[in-house]
Amino acid sequence: MSRKLSRRGFMGAALSGAAALSRHRTRAADPSGHAPMDPAILGGTPVRKEPFPSWPVADTREENALAEVIRSGEWFRVGGKQVDRFEAEYARLTGSAHCLATANGTSALLVSLQALGVGPGDEVIVPPYTFVATVNVVLLLHALPIFVDTDPETFQIDARKVEAAITERTRAIVPVHLGGSAADLDTILEVAGRHGLPVVEDACQAHLGEWRGRKLGTWGKTGCFSFQASKNLNAGEGGAILTGDASLVEACYEFHNNSRGRRQRGADFTYRTSGANLRMTEFQAALLLAQMVRLEEQAKRRDENAAYLTGLLKEIPGIRPARMYAGCTRNAYHIYMFRYDKAAFAGLTRASFLKALRAEGVPASPGYSPLNREPFLEQTFATRGYQRIYSKEQLAGWRERSSCPQNDQLCGEAVWHGQTMLLGPRTDMDQIADAIRKVQAHAARLAQAVS
Repeated sequence: MSRKLSRRGFMGAALSGAAALSRHRTRAADPSGHAPMDPAILGGTPVRKEPFPSWPVADTREENALAEVIRSGEWFRVGGKQVDRFEAEYARLTGSAHCLATANGTSALLVSLQALGVGPGDEVIVPPYTFVATVNVVLLLHALPIFVDTDPETFQIDARKVEAAITERTRAIVPVHLGGSAADLDTILEVAGRHGLPVVEDACQAHLGEWRGRKLGTWGKTGCFSFQASKNLNAGEGGAILTGDASLVEACYEFHNNSRGRRQRGADFTYRTSGANLRMTEFQAALLLAQMVRLEEQAKRRDENAAYLTGLLKEIPGIRPARMYAGCTRNAYHIYMFRYDKAAFAGLTRASFLKALRAEGVPASPGYSPLNREPFLEQTFATRGYQRIYSKEQLAGWRERSSCPQNDQLCGEAVWHGQTMLLGPRTDMDQIADAIRKVQAHAARLAQAVS
């Protein structure tokens, strides 16, 4: 006896049959027995099989630049021309009055703080969400790094909490423009001005970034940059200090040139200050001059791709791209950052989310750990030098002041994509978003299967 179907029942049966047929055909086409839409980590086909753009980008310009230095016989900045040329060009590019090239970004920070008089017994305000160099330079000067908690929405130092961290021992404030986005300079500079404190911008990740239309690194007493191999402007290593203060740049020059001033030559072995060899080489400068030719075009592509990717990711529940402050008129996007909420992914841990995402062909990193909690700090404070400079009460007080609960939470939620992932076509951004959606669609399965 035939059974009559309603229109809804007929359509449901038809769709169910079509879906079953589709599943059968898909699995039949894959010898592994897994459907392509299965998560790649569970045997499915990855969203992306091609690598993202490689780094560094180089051609005959870099080859010719290095060959020119070799042929010149002038490989040392004193007497050579390339470092001087780079300093002039980088100052012009950033709108800074002065630029001093250094061996690396760490050197730029160290030279800046030393030239500003930071030393034993002083305190320097820093963020806990940064590369360790920001803190190491403070420790090298036997000062105390004072951590101010993070604004998790922006990944930057919470400028609203800076003033409460200032004491009579505070000697400088070092905001980091993390990932290439700007810290809240309006608030930081206003607080610093009222307390008579210099601001040293750690702009090591922020080449061409801007605050209110003016380049990052030109707002503070100094601005420090890195040209390490991963950076948007790259010479393998290298750094730079920007400043508008003519006397300060000369003090920086002396310290970075083993106590010898810019005008000292040959047998003039007289010294006014201590110093170190933190100079840039002619080879690094030549590479940077060649790399700068591409800098604006690459930055523009990152801008466009990041804006498009942010639009896609904002539509995915549980994915919260880092917010920029209103004054940040250009983000350098050395890192594309977002927060991951596992509650929107069926409880899938961030570690498992990252594994699943990488299996889909989309590289991702968990970012920094809580720097204020790293054991090297306590080990440093236990050294003979620190024990002589600081009392037990001062160090105990440091521990109480170094709690950063917002940063602790951020360090458990952050996800990073490197800057090279923003250099490809727009379709690459679609694939990043597709991979995240795919992981989310199978999150419950993944939470059970991936550890």
